[in-house]
Amino acid sequence: MAISGGIDSLFTAYLLKQLGHSVIGIHFLTGYEAGERSKKSSEGVDHRIAAANDRLRPIAEQLDIPLTVMDISSEFERIVVRYFAETYRSGRTPNPCLVCNPSIKFGLILSRAMEMGATHLATGHYARITEDGQGQFHLHRGKDRHKDQSYFLSFLSQEKLSRAIFPLGEWTKDDVRKIAAENGLRPVLSDESQDVCFIKDGSYSEFLQNRGGFEPSPGLIENLDGNIIGEHSGLHGFTVGQRRGINCPASEPYYVVRLDRERNRLVVGFKNDTISSGCRVEKINWICSPDNDTVHVRTRIRYRHRAAASDVFLRGNNRAEVRFVTPQSAVTPGQGAVFYRGDEVLGGGIIVEPVK
Repeated sequence: MAISGGIDSLFTAYLLKQLGHSVIGIHFLTGYEAGERSKKSSEGVDHRIAAANDRLRPIAEQLDIPLTVMDISSEFERIVVRYFAETYRSGRTPNPCLVCNPSIKFGLILSRAMEMGATHLATGHYARITEDGQGQFHLHRGKDRHKDQSYFLSFLSQEKLSRAIFPLGEWTKDDVRKIAAENGLRPVLSDESQDVCFIKDGSYSEFLQNRGGFEPSPGLIENLDGNIIGEHSGLHGFTVGQRRGINCPASEPYYVVRLDRERNRLVVGFKNDTISSGCRVEKINWICSPDNDTVHVRTRIRYRHRAAASDVFLRGNNRAEVRFVTPQSAVTPGQGAVFYRGDEVLGGGIIVEPVK
């Protein structure tokens, strides 16, 4: 059981024990825990692991389970944080959870759990897994539609899904809090998980600028007619569909339409200019391989987006072109395009560019 210290993982472990499972807790240090960045250079790994053990001891005692703390800060930096920074540097907007879940949680942590003798890795994700009569695993949205996290799990393979358990998929967050309180379960973290767990304070732009080797590169802002209308402080501070921070007066608000990395220019237009009829997608992971070269699905182009009816035209080499039945706004390169059929996640890929 991946233990964070919050209510979701605490309650998940409690449920598994109630079902009679033998549970081992694993907590992993990314190096970006609150207050840990300043300590990382001055304190050794052993000291930080011991401090985490002390902090999480109440969790282990409540559950009566063994708890292991692992330092994976170098791997997390190399796989997730570097990806985040390099994607912004390339003029795209990343979603690091789409990389972390298959590579860290159900990659590195799952492997280490199995080395310890575990058969499965459980997490506090709000999503569901089913298995059909042919031994194929299927990923579905969680019962709690507001908390559903199936979008972030769309890059898991059949092998990883076969080793994953998501008990909270059948629960609502309100019920988790209620039943946890009735059973005296007390988390050691009170805050909800954040969109990007390694950015605790400040903006994404500030985080990137504070990283060594990531120097802001000011440039020009132009409208869709090619007219220069202002200056920007660095493309890394903007994403497609963004309104804030452009600061150029006009008859109606400007929105980011495109980040032109080659010329270091921010291209802006009005709200209608952010609408696209489709997008090109690459690096697609199909949880369940499609039967035809054209698939009718509902596509989510970001986490809080309401999935839109779409036709996906496969182009080979895990690439496709998505055409929306109704054009969508703010189709953002670097974000995940996740394909649903009803509640089931068929797969997902990375948006390369919008198609007008």
